[in-house]
Amino acid sequence: MTADPGAGMTDTAPDSWEQEEDAEAPAPAADLPAAFASLNVNAKPFVPNVNAPVFVPSFLQASPGETPSPDGKVNREFSITYAGKSTIGGQIMYLTGMVDKRTLEKYEREAKEKNRETWYLSWALDTNQEERDKGKTVEVGRAYFETEKKHFTILDAPGHKSFVPNMIGGASQADLAVLVISARKGEFETGFEKGGQTREHAMLAKTAGVKHLIVLINKMDDPTVNWSLERYEECKEKLVPFLKKVGFNPKKDIHFMPCSGLTGANLKEPVVECPWYTGLPFISHLDSLPNFNRSSDGPVRLPIVDKYKDMGTVILGKLESGSISKAQQLVMMPNRHTVEVLSLLSDDVETDDASPGENLKLRLKGIEEEEILPGFILCSPDNLCHSGRTFDAQIVIIEHKSIICPGYNAVLHIHTCIEEVQITALICLVDKKTGDKSKTRPRFVKQDQVCIARLRAAGVICLETFKDFPQMGRFTLRDEGKTIAIGKVLKLVPEKD
Repeated sequence: MTADPGAGMTDTAPDSWEQEEDAEAPAPAADLPAAFASLNVNAKPFVPNVNAPVFVPSFLQASPGETPSPDGKVNREFSITYAGKSTIGGQIMYLTGMVDKRTLEKYEREAKEKNRETWYLSWALDTNQEERDKGKTVEVGRAYFETEKKHFTILDAPGHKSFVPNMIGGASQADLAVLVISARKGEFETGFEKGGQTREHAMLAKTAGVKHLIVLINKMDDPTVNWSLERYEECKEKLVPFLKKVGFNPKKDIHFMPCSGLTGANLKEPVVECPWYTGLPFISHLDSLPNFNRSSDGPVRLPIVDKYKDMGTVILGKLESGSISKAQQLVMMPNRHTVEVLSLLSDDVETDDASPGENLKLRLKGIEEEEILPGFILCSPDNLCHSGRTFDAQIVIIEHKSIICPGYNAVLHIHTCIEEVQITALICLVDKKTGDKSKTRPRFVKQDQVCIARLRAAGVICLETFKDFPQMGRFTLRDEGKTIAIGKVLKLVPEKD
């Protein structure tokens, strides 16, 4: 069995944006090459082809004693872009029968023509030409696969720092996250030194409400690693304190496992070269996870991720609460448009109704595509979500070199909404250890401090208090391409006439 990731630790960092008391700000930690591929878990009685043989690419067959570089080139700066998450996603699609061998062989030929032969598996998820040319995920790739017990949606979030806003949109739809890091000598260390996106992605996933994290230590088949237990434990020992500071409980929330995305080792079948790992392979582990208990009795809440025209107005989003059925009347907030559901698709399969947790496409009547923006919310007519511009929030300053004063502007990310926001007033400081509030108003706040502040958005947004609806009450603040704070909505402030 693998070592307990929480061994030797007597406590865990609390979720400072989810607890009123004993708030503790996540401390800065080293970054490392990594990537998130978020999964939305919705149990359904599927029995797919899970007996597909492991696909071995021709260039591995030709040189069985040597493992080529999965990146296809020498990287001077290793960011999370090249950790291998899209390759793992493509391998999973093949092993579960969602992509056939002929299609993969086609991808391999096309990749070889572009001198990118080791990237072919990722092409199952990286579908546009820019992603294939650069080996980087830009948009949130979406794909589906089935195990013996469950149905999964893969949300392949971008790893590069330039596309973090897209990653936030992917994380907001996820139930669990998969953090992919490279065990290859040099890549892991360079990621620590060069400042990859791991810390920010872990923080954003946690803030988005992802509670379960699987850490895949990838590229274990690399000649510099060769399925070494020592290397695996070294990566693990460096990761656990970092993830703990982000807010994950190492004993309850995190599961580590070694793998090779390129060969598929330990994704479906156990690895002969890795006798020290006695846990389940990745797909079997996913199958063993408990189902998410969701109530369909609540009001409809569906944050809009995207929209487009296709024989009408089509919107995409994850149903956070309530149930939706064909011909149902709903209200789009905050513009209060009454709409009718003409059709709905769950994972691209048409259905008559949908339950909480499902990622949906809805074709709507009564509203034009240009009247909808990402961040709008589809609601029950008799129970609308709150909307407004001003709110009080508890904020944890994660990373900011200078002080923050009233008048400071940042970009707010709350559920699927992105909006300019200004801190108009600092109400009090909150002690990280005790939760006690200062009796005087601070003139400024700085890194690692917790405060309660009043914020005002540039436009009307949909939101709820964290206490009433966590999915719509937790947020991040970003500035100059970095996440500078995380927070939770405490109170909605009515607008003055």
